[in-house]
Amino acid sequence: MEQDRKHQAAPASDHSDRRVDVVSLKALAHPLRIQLLNVLSQYGPHTASGLAERLGESSGSTSYHLRQLAKHDFVREVEGRGTARERWWRRTPGSLTINTGDLGDSPATKEAARLVTREFERSRADLLADFMAYGSDLVPEEWLEASVVSTINVRLTREQLADLAEQASDYVRNLAAPYLDQTAESTAGTRPVQLHFNAFPILDVRSDRTPAHTESPS
Repeated sequence: MEQDRKHQAAPASDHSDRRVDVVSLKALAHPLRIQLLNVLSQYGPHTASGLAERLGESSGSTSYHLRQLAKHDFVREVEGRGTARERWWRRTPGSLTINTGDLGDSPATKEAARLVTREFERSRADLLADFMAYGSDLVPEEWLEASVVSTINVRLTREQLADLAEQASDYVRNLAAPYLDQTAESTAGTRPVQLHFNAFPILDVRSDRTPAHTESPS
């Protein structure tokens, strides 16, 4: 059901979990703002011009959207770095959770939640697709050997799925916690790495469209 769905964006630096409210969600609901947040999460601090170059946008556009994100504390200026003309920005520490059950029944709010979650998932899918397609050509062998793409299929009740997802998410977060503050400057030999854990019921479209009261033929 719509109100039971949650989405968690990758954490940045600390373990805090921010539940995104309606006002902040609407401010985040722009494809370029999601892209900016993703780049800052994956590659660390950037200037508006650096983000513009990476994303193929104008620096005026990235600067404007960074300021809007900053108003809702999705990004922050890096203290002591840059100038008044060229500011550095970083992702605000912590993970983001979007729980549609917290957001009410407004169609506009639901559409904003769909846009945000769709953009986050599209980014994840694009990164995985690039790794699968080009990893063997672009990534050193030792990095390929350290990587894994794993899928497990299992039948669960709703309660079992919720419990498994919570435990797995907490476990991966705890494993990653010692490394969240590492940067290219602080630790030699690092490169951006993304960790995924997906857990969801598989839909059989024909069966799921069958009315609940209809019995299967014997």
